Amino acid sequence: MRIGALLVERGETDALSNLADDVRRAADDGFSSAWISQIFGLDAQTALAVAGRDVPGIELGTGVVPTYPRHPAAMAQQARTTALALQGRFTLGIGLSHKIVIEDMYGYDFDRPLRHMDEYLSVLLPLLAGENASFKGETLQGHIGLSVPNEGRVPVLLAALGPKMLKLAAERTDGTVLWMTGPVTVREHVAPTITEAAKAAGRPEPRVVCALPLCVTNDVEEAREQAGRTFEVYGTLPSYRAMMDREGVDGPADLAIVGDEDTVASKLEELAEAGVTDFVANEYMPGESHGRTRAFLKSFMER
Repeated sequence: MRIGALLVERGETDALSNLADDVRRAADDGFSSAWISQIFGLDAQTALAVAGRDVPGIELGTGVVPTYPRHPAAMAQQARTTALALQGRFTLGIGLSHKIVIEDMYGYDFDRPLRHMDEYLSVLLPLLAGENASFKGETLQGHIGLSVPNEGRVPVLLAALGPKMLKLAAERTDGTVLWMTGPVTVREHVAPTITEAAKAAGRPEPRVVCALPLCVTNDVEEAREQAGRTFEVYGTLPSYRAMMDREGVDGPADLAIVGDEDTVASKLEELAEAGVTDFVANEYMPGESHGRTRAFLKSFMER
């Protein structure tokens, strides 16, 4: 199981400089990958193209960019430009986002999300592979080619939790990227569903990229309380709530990987055994706990 770092935006006027520092540190510390989310701050792809251009040897990815606000041709154009800037080390993670964001904030219709994503990929994937797209569906269309001079295909991961979306990810993309999804759910639902669907479609074994909050500490109660406050909103979003119910936990605080070095190592091994190919750590606690967590992750990767 490869280990990656989930980076967060820090600062205001110096946010890009801070991100570049964090990418370089992740590479120097031996992480195989570094990921950022597309929320309401920096544009994730643009930020990675700037911050990671001069940091070789580490995969950089988005986890994830919502599809509805960007036509797939525009998404492909930006992704290929980002991949060009990063010398082919970029992985595009995309997802539906949530109804409260897409309908209430952007004003798009969130109806028929599976149909939307299937048709979105019908335009996006050919363009990411350097081919022309010609598709007309029920929710979108695209008849276009791009001239960004990439040498290879840009890999795509699809945020997928339900069985139909996991099947789509298996049949058409390189795998899935997860958030707020625990080891029981990965072992009993995500990994078998996506792996069996990929095998049935004659596709390579898919990646299962799993991001979770992580903290190495002796003060477990404080760390869980902080996780509960920091990630509270995710317990209210239907797609994540369904995964928490499947896992049998009350909320995000229960999904945080918290404890001393042996406890956290055991939890990571459990995720690997469940079928996670890439674990991405959100080192959410500041101060001494953050330093101890990073030291642990470095030693874990060296094992």
